[in-house]
Amino acid sequence: MVDVLSVPESQPEVLNKDSVSRIRKLAAIDIGTNSTHLLVAAVDTSLGTFNIEQAEKSTTRLGERDPETGALTDAAMKRGLETLRRFRELAASHAVEEVVTAATSAVRESTNRLAFLDRIYIATGIEIDPMDEAEISRITYLGIQAELERLGTSTDTVVCEVGGGSTELLLVRNGQVQFSHTYNLGSLRLRKAVETYNAPIVQSRQLMESQIQRTIDMLHEQMPVGQQRNLVALGGDIRFAASQLIEDWSIIEGGVISTDALEEFTNDILQMSLDNIVRNYELRVTHQEAETLGPALLTYLCIAKHLKVSEIHISGINLRDGLLQEMALEEAWSKEFQNQIIGSVLELGRQYDFDEGHAQQVASLASQLFHQLQQQHDLEPRFETFLHVAALLHEIGLFISNRSYHKHTMYLINNSELFGLGKTNLLLTALIARYHRRATPQPKHAGYAMLDRDNRVAVSKLAAILRIAVALDASRNQSVHTVRCIQKEETLILSTPDAVDLSLEQLALQQSSDLFEDTFGIKIVLSNTMIDPRETL
Repeated sequence: MVDVLSVPESQPEVLNKDSVSRIRKLAAIDIGTNSTHLLVAAVDTSLGTFNIEQAEKSTTRLGERDPETGALTDAAMKRGLETLRRFRELAASHAVEEVVTAATSAVRESTNRLAFLDRIYIATGIEIDPMDEAEISRITYLGIQAELERLGTSTDTVVCEVGGGSTELLLVRNGQVQFSHTYNLGSLRLRKAVETYNAPIVQSRQLMESQIQRTIDMLHEQMPVGQQRNLVALGGDIRFAASQLIEDWSIIEGGVISTDALEEFTNDILQMSLDNIVRNYELRVTHQEAETLGPALLTYLCIAKHLKVSEIHISGINLRDGLLQEMALEEAWSKEFQNQIIGSVLELGRQYDFDEGHAQQVASLASQLFHQLQQQHDLEPRFETFLHVAALLHEIGLFISNRSYHKHTMYLINNSELFGLGKTNLLLTALIARYHRRATPQPKHAGYAMLDRDNRVAVSKLAAILRIAVALDASRNQSVHTVRCIQKEETLILSTPDAVDLSLEQLALQQSSDLFEDTFGIKIVLSNTMIDPRETL
């Protein structure tokens, strides 16, 4: 994968060193399929900005795996380890406070990833937790968000990044992420597929196009042809193309190339031998990068043609920028990010024809309870998002069957692709929704048994709160808009002064309060009398 490295002094985020803002020295390492990157930056956490001091890249080719076992080869691990040792020394020379890492598909999919990660930790002290697809999408969006805002919200925007092992696609509509997915389609995978057949140049292109088309065929439902869209392309290979096609190309400002110009350039690259690519673009392309340049550009081109866009916006943003941006903001679960998740959740709920009015009401009540019962549950703010999502989706299992629909709900959530929620968080959310009725959490239950103790406790607490929220709209007429909590000795009183008839809610609360009372050790009662605000929790 080709990358045109930025020059530190050209970065737009210039910090005011005379300000009282807190400046932190941080480093971000992106471990990709073909190359590994390092950014060292001075981060202003009060402004949410950063200034890059050093950028480094090394071609590690971690996508080289044993074809039979799927394990990283010894040579690949050695290259990766040597690079990370060097990057750790560079980071230390800048006196960085923290190093954050992102390992993508090459590491995540390898059968010996744990052994490799242990070797890295022993040798460098760098602790790496491979990111799943949802986490990568979230970080990518965080990095590209400002650029998307500049494009405007009147037209849908597709964000595309072709890596060595995978291709990531985001669909943003009205500023909200509508769809995100990472496909097992990458430049190095395409190159290996071609090498397997040892085909001539013409046939090699046909083989790659057929592989790319298989992925594009999956896009029709989410991204039907004919709709007007912007296409924003990320990645070193497309930036290299931009540097050749745009006269005054700047990685900071980005740029726009026509699809026709990309097609002509891609055709030229695919007709060259690897040696000719290196000779023609000396100092820009190494032999290893030349191997994946053509497949990557062909993938961008095919996607652009499928979307029928006449031009492509090229961005200098990458995953490392997203990592630094997250550290600059110091709040991964910001309100804006939560809103993005909720937007994706509502789209999923509509697919399963959920009762949106009831779902929104339950979610609102659950959030109110979460905030007022902070002292009782003692959970981090991010858990409110899981509770809110579970509340919105707790009935989608009805789409399959009325019988045991809570279990169907769990299955649908756990096998969905919700923007921003990785596998563990998705499982947590699915379990919270599953336990909104019937059986209480049990160690023998599928999924629940996979969690560690802290997460099991969190599921029990949040499911208990969700049951109360569901009971408060038992009439399904959304009559309870506000709930206030006050604890008197070992009784929690819920006051709903805006509601008149609470007979159904009273009955539902009696039937569903066991989990709450067992989890928190307090009884719960419902009242429609006014409580002095000074008494509320």
